[in-house]
Amino acid sequence: MAERKNKRQTGAAYERAAGYYLEQLGFEILEYNYRCRAGEIDIIAKDGDYLVFCEVKYRSDSRAGSPAEAVDCRKQRTIFRCAMQYLTQRHLEEMPCRFDVIGIEGTEVTYIKNAFTG
Repeated sequence: MAERKNKRQTGAAYERAAGYYLEQLGFEILEYNYRCRAGEIDIIAKDGDYLVFCEVKYRSDSRAGSPAEAVDCRKQRTIFRCAMQYLTQRHLEEMPCRFDVIGIEGTEVTYIKNAFTG
C-alpha cells in the first residue's frame, strides 16, 4: 500500500512539473487529474484556441522503455473517452482539441504535440 501511495505522489509531482513546462510554453492549465467513469486525464489545458488533453509519463530510466511508449492504444482509448466526457459535461463539443504526451525520463522532457487522434 505504501508503495502505491509513493507512486501516486511521484506521479503527481511529475504531473505538476509537466504542467509548469506547459505554462512556460504559454498554456493555461485548466485542470489536473480529471476523473470520470472512463478513467483519468493527467492535465487539461488551453493552448490558444485548442483544448489539450495531456498524458504525462515518467520513467526513472529506459529499462521499462521510453515513457511515451507507455501511452499505448488502450491508454489512448481511455484518454479519448475521458475527453469526450469532459467536452460533453462542459458543453464544449465544438471546441477544437488535441491529445499531447509529455514523457519524462530522468531529467529529460520529451513533449509530443498531437501525439494521437481520437
